Amino acid sequence: MVRCGCALLRKYGNFIDNLRIFTKGGSGGMGYPRLGGEGGRGGDVWVVAHKNMTLKQLKNKYPQKRFVAGGGANSRVSALQGSKGKDCEVPAPVGISVTDENGQVLGELNKEEDRVLVAKGGLGGKLHTNFLPLKGQKRIVHLDLKVIADVGLVGFPNAGKSSLLSRVSHATPVIADYAFTTLRPELGKIMYNDFKQISVADLPGLIEGAHMNKGMGHKFLKHLERTRQLLFVVDISGFQLSSVTPYRTAFETIILLTKELELYKEELQTKPALLAINKMDLPDAQVKLQELMKQLLSPEDFLHLFETKMIPEKALEFQHIVPISTVTGEGIAELKSCIRKALDEQDGKESDAHRSKQLLNLQSSS
Repeated sequence: MVRCGCALLRKYGNFIDNLRIFTKGGSGGMGYPRLGGEGGRGGDVWVVAHKNMTLKQLKNKYPQKRFVAGGGANSRVSALQGSKGKDCEVPAPVGISVTDENGQVLGELNKEEDRVLVAKGGLGGKLHTNFLPLKGQKRIVHLDLKVIADVGLVGFPNAGKSSLLSRVSHATPVIADYAFTTLRPELGKIMYNDFKQISVADLPGLIEGAHMNKGMGHKFLKHLERTRQLLFVVDISGFQLSSVTPYRTAFETIILLTKELELYKEELQTKPALLAINKMDLPDAQVKLQELMKQLLSPEDFLHLFETKMIPEKALEFQHIVPISTVTGEGIAELKSCIRKALDEQDGKESDAHRSKQLLNLQSSS
């Protein structure tokens, strides 16, 4: 069913995922009181999605990060109605959330050519303004990139997420035997024999307290918001960040990761989730796997061992649990198939929901 294939979706160098810009709509044109002429309205400022644009390219091309639309034309004898000022377009990558200085979302760029109005032009001079023009709107805007992918990899540092990405897609992330080798999102594609492509995002490893922005947790967690499916990657031997932090078993890491997602944004727990149990090539891995499966099948029998603050309100239900080894390749083909199956099921549910919504709309309009 699965054939090897890869395409690195985006190369990241000096990765930028947030940019602050100044925008200003154009001023309106002067009216013509004697003849009742109206000045043209000032141009607007739009943020527009471009397929091959990155925030780094935008910053390099416009280092001042100022975007000002053209002013409206003045009314005159030969043209009593002044023409509208020229709009200004800010080219931005797909996957951008556009917010103002107060954090209010102005819009999102989810596909190429999506547009968000960020600064309106001022009105031209007319009767009710005593033929005096108004200035355009000024606004500080934040462009916040959230990776768009079918599958987002979730795990603590050194769980093997980067190795897994290279196994399933042949992408080439940095891989080493120490924590935090992934410092920015890496994207790859799984390609199937029927030409189906599934994008996978390897995100930097989380740490306990990520929901409070420890280890730049917010910077990393936000990228999960636009993934369709979560793939937890857990080291069967457990995890310990450093000699001064507590050791966590594989079961504890799953509970803690679930809690971090819940505290950051509960909606993340509604996403379909799979679990890859990595490093099955290690000694005693099978014994530890049997213990972990008991815990996952009856978590309520083990949660009393945790501090109350560590226990999530709602336990994640994994659609598929697959033991793997990124070293030997064990379970990789099965995992690819499970990812495809879960997404196909999700596509079917979304199609059914869309059809039901269309039917309700037709019934209400008839």
